Amino acid sequence: MPRKSDTPKPTPAELELLEVLWPLGSGTAKQVHHEMQKHKPDVTYATVLRLMQIMHAKGLLVRDERERSHVYAPVHARDSMQTNLLQDLVQRAFAGSAKALVLAALKSGISKKERDEIEALLREEQPQDTPGKQS
Repeated sequence: MPRKSDTPKPTPAELELLEVLWPLGSGTAKQVHHEMQKHKPDVTYATVLRLMQIMHAKGLLVRDERERSHVYAPVHARDSMQTNLLQDLVQRAFAGSAKALVLAALKSGISKKERDEIEALLREEQPQDTPGKQS
C-alpha cells in the first residue's frame, strides 16, 4: 500500500537543524551554524553545511543560489512537518489508531497543568447542541 505522503522524514539531526531554521525562515549555513552553536556548542560549520546539503538533496530544504552564500529554507512549515511525522507515527506504531497514541501519551505521565490544558481543549471541542435537545 503506498504511503499517504511522500514527504521525506528528517533524521534527529535534521530535525534539530529545522528547529533552528524554522524561526529564521531562511538562512545561510553560517547563520544556521551560529544559531545552532547556542544550543550545541560543539557543532562545526562543516557539519552544518554538509547536513544542509544533504537535506537539500532529500527535498527537506530549498536553496537559493543567486548569492555567493547559498540561502536555504525549509520546504515544509513546522506544523505541516509535525502533522506528517505524527501521522507516520500513528500508522507505524499504533496501527493507525490516534486514540491508542493519545492513551499511550497520557499513560506516559503528564503534569497536572498539561492535563488541565488538555481537558480545557476537549471542552472547547464539545458540540454545543446535544442529541435530543431542542434549540
